[in-house]
Amino acid sequence: MQMHYYLFVNFKTYEEGTGEKALSLARLMASFNTGEVDIIPVCQAAGLLLISQSVPLRVFAQHADPVGFGANTGMILPESLKSAGAFGTIINHAENKRDNDFVKKAIGRCHGAGLKVMACAESLERARQIAKFSPDFLAIEPPELIGGDISVSTANPGLICDSVKEIRKINPQIIVITGAGIKSAGDVAKAIELGTSGVFVASGIVCAKDKEYALQTLLSGFPANKQSRSKAEP
Repeated sequence: MQMHYYLFVNFKTYEEGTGEKALSLARLMASFNTGEVDIIPVCQAAGLLLISQSVPLRVFAQHADPVGFGANTGMILPESLKSAGAFGTIINHAENKRDNDFVKKAIGRCHGAGLKVMACAESLERARQIAKFSPDFLAIEPPELIGGDISVSTANPGLICDSVKEIRKINPQIIVITGAGIKSAGDVAKAIELGTSGVFVASGIVCAKDKEYALQTLLSGFPANKQSRSKAEP
């Protein structure tokens, strides 16, 4: 059976991922969208509506809170993300870390609102715990490697292999993603070789001087793109 692959690009709160620059980046990503790899922009909440209406990509939010309609000032309502065009959201990124009770409730609320969820785990033990809550995706991201130049697939391949095995034991429907330090085609290829279905990147694309080259380079690491590395038409 042919695998489906994913490239999640986290805009964070980088200047290059904000406002009109975020829209330009999302449009660039859409120009590479051949369907062989699902390219997913992970946008700031304020830019979700504009980006979701402007590009033919599945857009994720960066966070959601486990709240319903009501008096929850400052929190991010899953239904508001859905109505803004979000396909899914991230929960428990290392830069917005939450406890298991929050993660479990947030996954349930997001699923109830019709959103997919990619939860993040910093360790094998945390991956085991979060897998029991049945997120759609589970990203393995050691925090010490986030934003660095050494990928987790190179620095700690055992963590990826063990996480894939343990997560599949708990819930084989969860799609496992590799994050932290992914910046080259080799990093992507190694992540796939270790059993994950894609990668979660940020600065390697968002902050790159030549974003087109950076995107093309990472996409060339996926098996689906080995034989076809040219840009798709917008």
